[in-house]
Amino acid sequence: MDRAPLSKTRARTRRGLEISTFGRTNGPLAARRPPFISQGHSRFFTLFAAPVGRLQESTCIMDPLTSIAASGLQAHMDSLDITANNLANASTTGFKGDREFYSTYVAPELDGSADPIAGESPVVEQPWVDFSQGLLQPTGVSTDVALTGAGFFAVNGPNGTLYTRNGNFQISPAGVLTTADGYAVRLTNNQTLQTQSNSPLVVNPQGEITQDGADLGQLELVEFQNPKELSKIGLTYFSASGSQAGAAPATSATVYQGKLEASNAGGAKGAVRLVSLMRQFDTLQRAIKIGNDMNRQAIEVVAKVGS
Repeated sequence: MDRAPLSKTRARTRRGLEISTFGRTNGPLAARRPPFISQGHSRFFTLFAAPVGRLQESTCIMDPLTSIAASGLQAHMDSLDITANNLANASTTGFKGDREFYSTYVAPELDGSADPIAGESPVVEQPWVDFSQGLLQPTGVSTDVALTGAGFFAVNGPNGTLYTRNGNFQISPAGVLTTADGYAVRLTNNQTLQTQSNSPLVVNPQGEITQDGADLGQLELVEFQNPKELSKIGLTYFSASGSQAGAAPATSATVYQGKLEASNAGGAKGAVRLVSLMRQFDTLQRAIKIGNDMNRQAIEVVAKVGS
């Protein structure tokens, strides 16, 4: 017996992803709705028949199990990227770890719908930066400085002022105090430190710098009323666009010479988080497999009804 042509049914997830399923149809244009074989299937799991030699495409609601599991996988992939980046920078001086904020998403066309199967999909709405204090590690180098408390060092970036907790500074061949990336460290009154002496620097807890008894200036220390408004630039730099961040001279920061602030993205904590994410990822993959098996069984029922 000749087999009827394939008709294609396209299911659209809450996030706009499209997954195609195929079923065989028979005869002239007709619509058949198979009986439910188990709970969790889309209420309108309908295959539309098409004339011989033609494909007809239609849109239906994807079953909630697969839709939510697929969105969960995407959210966990984002979390894996964030966790992997934290682990890679567990030894980066002054690095501040990224964290994720979970939320739910409903497509605009389903918002406010009374449909009980129109579920919400989990998403990572926005990563945020953890500005908690890192451990201070002694180096004994006079140009290395670390901060405790709220505050940042200010440096002259390529496109304006940048802020960092990485105090791994050095004296350039031109005698300017710079970061490891070559950005000049800012002093108060929009100045930079310049010296031609090879004598070690002396930095007090307020950030005042002297060399051979001569005053060279004071480090510009800045704190922010809303640090969440800062934008991360690279690994250890931040920029404050606009006035929403609320920049002001730091009042609670203390400078420690000969020390560096370690990353606050601890390796052990990140490893535990990674294992947890992998286990959840595996569970969601199993859920998708269950959803696919349910869809396959539903298509087999359609084929039997049409035969």
